[in-house]
Amino acid sequence: MFKIYNVLNVYKYTSFYKGEIFMTIKVEQLNINFDYEGENYEIHPTLIIQDEELILVDTGCPGFMEKIELEIKRLNYNIENLKNIIITHYDDDHIGALKAFKDKYPNTQIISSFVEGKYIGGHSKSERLIQAEDLLNKMSDDEKPYGEEFVNMLQELEHVDVDVEVTNGALILNNEVEVIATPGHTSGHISLYIQSVNSVITGDAAVKEGESLNVANPEYSMSIEDAKNSLKKIKDLNADKYYCFHGGLLEKS
Repeated sequence: MFKIYNVLNVYKYTSFYKGEIFMTIKVEQLNINFDYEGENYEIHPTLIIQDEELILVDTGCPGFMEKIELEIKRLNYNIENLKNIIITHYDDDHIGALKAFKDKYPNTQIISSFVEGKYIGGHSKSERLIQAEDLLNKMSDDEKPYGEEFVNMLQELEHVDVDVEVTNGALILNNEVEVIATPGHTSGHISLYIQSVNSVITGDAAVKEGESLNVANPEYSMSIEDAKNSLKKIKDLNADKYYCFHGGLLEKS
């Protein structure tokens, strides 16, 4: 297993040289629609494009691989060029389709924080499952069927070993993307800052509500104080674009 530690320099341009190869970077929001219990929902994994190489950030719920493949195709990218998958944190709607992607595209490298890596790989019981089991024990009889369904779903998530574990400040993807530790929603949550296009991929460190960035699902945060501090941290980056998994793209006016 590889580990990436803190480094300092970040490239400042949307195009740069890697040896004699001229590289460019782009970011695309993916729009994934689905129905759940009669209601329509939308989530937004993110696609980073470096020349022809694709990097997917988060994989949606179990069974969502085909939806994501179709959305990537709709945007005129070749899914066969998938090189990396970055997981912002361990939750069912972020790692749900990870095993399917890894099985179909086995050369794809999986990247996460070192904290979340042990949960994603199934080496430790996830804090989300521990939280769900604790909440289940406190639920009324009317609520328990929903709690049991959620616990069962978490228990059935398929695990994948992480190839690259990162820490705060690490530079990945040819030094174009900086890892920002944004704990709160989960202990090892990460967001991504791409200075060359002045954009942040928030994961669940923020949700877009109207034209504002807010704490995502504060009632399920592992630490609400950490979540508030992490939200402030990414707001203080003053990015032009914030790609939120829930709520979609927020652009600075």
